[in-house]
Amino acid sequence: MASHSDTLVVFFGATAGANGGKLGSDEREIILLVWQIVDLHEKKVGKLHRCLVKPDTFELTEQCKEETGLTLEEVAKAEPLDKVLQQFQQSVSSELKCFGRSSYTLCVNSPLVIRQALHPEASKKNLVLPECFFSFVDAKKEFHKCCPNSGPVQKLTLSSMLEYVGLPPVSEESVGAREVRSMVQLLLHILAEPYNHKISCAEVVNYKFDSGTCSKTEPVDSETVIRARGLPWQSSDQDIARFFKGLNIAKGGVALCLNNQGRRNGEALVRFINSEHRDLALERHKHHMGSRYIEVYKATGEEFLKIAGGTSNEVAQFLSKENQVIIRMRGLPFTATPQEVLSFLGPDSPVTDGAEGLLFVKYPDGRPTGDAFVLFSCEEYAQNALKKHKQILGKRYIELFRSTAAEVQQVLNRYLSTPLISTLPPSPVMPLPMLATQPFLPASSTVRDCVRLRGLPYTAGIEDILEFMAEHTVDIKPHGVHMVLNQQGRPSGDAFIQMKSADKAFMVSQKCHKKTMKDRYVEVFQCSTEEMSIVLMGGTLNRSGLSPPPCKLPCLSPPTAYQAFPTPPTLLPEALYQPPLLAAPRTPHSAPHTAAHALYYPPQPHLYMNMNMNYTAYYPSPPVSPSTVGYFAAPPGAVAAAVAAQSHPAAAAASSVLPQPGALVRMQGLPYNTGVKDILSFFQGYQLQPDGVLILYNFSGQCNGEALITFPSEETARHAVVERSNHLFYGQQVHLALCN
Repeated sequence: MASHSDTLVVFFGATAGANGGKLGSDEREIILLVWQIVDLHEKKVGKLHRCLVKPDTFELTEQCKEETGLTLEEVAKAEPLDKVLQQFQQSVSSELKCFGRSSYTLCVNSPLVIRQALHPEASKKNLVLPECFFSFVDAKKEFHKCCPNSGPVQKLTLSSMLEYVGLPPVSEESVGAREVRSMVQLLLHILAEPYNHKISCAEVVNYKFDSGTCSKTEPVDSETVIRARGLPWQSSDQDIARFFKGLNIAKGGVALCLNNQGRRNGEALVRFINSEHRDLALERHKHHMGSRYIEVYKATGEEFLKIAGGTSNEVAQFLSKENQVIIRMRGLPFTATPQEVLSFLGPDSPVTDGAEGLLFVKYPDGRPTGDAFVLFSCEEYAQNALKKHKQILGKRYIELFRSTAAEVQQVLNRYLSTPLISTLPPSPVMPLPMLATQPFLPASSTVRDCVRLRGLPYTAGIEDILEFMAEHTVDIKPHGVHMVLNQQGRPSGDAFIQMKSADKAFMVSQKCHKKTMKDRYVEVFQCSTEEMSIVLMGGTLNRSGLSPPPCKLPCLSPPTAYQAFPTPPTLLPEALYQPPLLAAPRTPHSAPHTAAHALYYPPQPHLYMNMNMNYTAYYPSPPVSPSTVGYFAAPPGAVAAAVAAQSHPAAAAASSVLPQPGALVRMQGLPYNTGVKDILSFFQGYQLQPDGVLILYNFSGQCNGEALITFPSEETARHAVVERSNHLFYGQQVHLALCN
């Protein structure tokens, strides 16, 4: 755009919701645009134009009606935004010709109308904005440059600026026209004697987001970083940049967060060019991306570098090519070659520089992980590649989805930090007896004296639940509110309430069902403690009835492995809080009474994280939903020993479930139909015993791809890890790790 010092178009906008300092914070649509041309060289002023805009949603807030004086009937008769923008271009172009000018720059009283209202709305409606809306002059900042003693920019208003230079307020009655005339009067005054102010620069709105890399040594200001939560898992960095359209994101400033399995967890860290843009981004908290609302919070530069920072030369070289579209491939066969990948993608999606545009993700010892990143020179080629999603390469289906430079670095960091021979820390937890009573969790019963709350806001606490239940709180048993947490210790949106009687529970389920709590309706179902246990094990409960979990004893091996060890009802009626397999398994003690209770550990949590394994002793207050926790299978021997201890206490000492002397090796990447004989055959020559092989199962009773193998000595185990790491297990690469 040519010199903006000659011609300005003073511009104003209002929305159907909040205006002024909160303009655009509530996602309301624009309903009013006002503009007027000012020839700064000749000191001429053009005609004032005031146009109403018809929104897609016919609703005006009371605040909007009061501030603008507009009615719904007036707005409904107006033209939509795209038509009004066409009128804007036509009127400005014709007036420029009359003034003998060819270019202009917008001038606004606040950047909010451009950054927070116009650009986001145009992006959602897929409108292409004219070039003039990507550059503008901020009248407040220009006035502050001219009159630095007038006060902070954030506190300046049109009336205060006019008063400061001794100009009378504009008497115009209509909203928009008054603001535009005030800005025109103010600008002409500070450009003339005695101020002689020169407009030196204009603010810019980036046309697009530029991807790039970030070094771990690069300083990142914490005042420029936010965390976005609730993103669709398939979101790319361009989708996130579109959500923040109008705000300038730093180059490579979008980092998608991954979970322990290397999959996106719905969060991203975004770095803006300065704190002003970061503060505007925070105003988009709970704005929508499609049908989902996105939470926006402050974050730190350290958090951003942890996700996006990297020092790998291989990654830097891979990402050195500018303007490339990155696609991530997941699930590749471990034996896949670059040529096989190129053939899989086909001629319709040529990879940039052929094999040089492929980056295979590997472990530090060079073994492939099954992931790869691919570069494409244009969007068309990338779209063609995405059509191959879930097609077969070899004997495996391949997942393809958009990726980012930060995700490339994050995935490489994750795998390159994995040790060659990982070791598990020895468990400091001494064998403790299992208790059969718990002060806050009741015995399993069929009496329907409980209610389940489903769909709670994640920020809801016990106080919110008590307020939600109103007069029914007096009927809650002491310590009768149980919040259900997920694996990360965050609320899952569920809670169970113990009432004093079944009648009270029925009354609550009738009167509180689908009441709202913090703008969300909550479902309330009557249930029993037995049904509560089944739900926590993975079953479902709704008004249509109860569906059992996929596996009655999810923490044990499949039924075929322990049918020979029937479990007395007094010992394991429900495996509600069956503990995970620990490095030092605990021997269950027999209960001193015959009442049927769920087994659990006292509140002494211990957590170790290594190679994505959780070693946790959970305790049920508040309860944790086992369906969200990665439990490990208990060996059949442990069940047999527990039964023996229950039936013959004298035999308990003789049949210990403590591990035998030797060393433990963890095996990952097994086929899901793996059996003990297959593992013994793989380690043929190492003199393993069948009872030294423990295959781990998930809640569906299937092998989860892992096993623990006991070797006679640590030296033998180390030799097996090194010697067998390069062997294929029935055509599939597996990972071996020594557990100390």
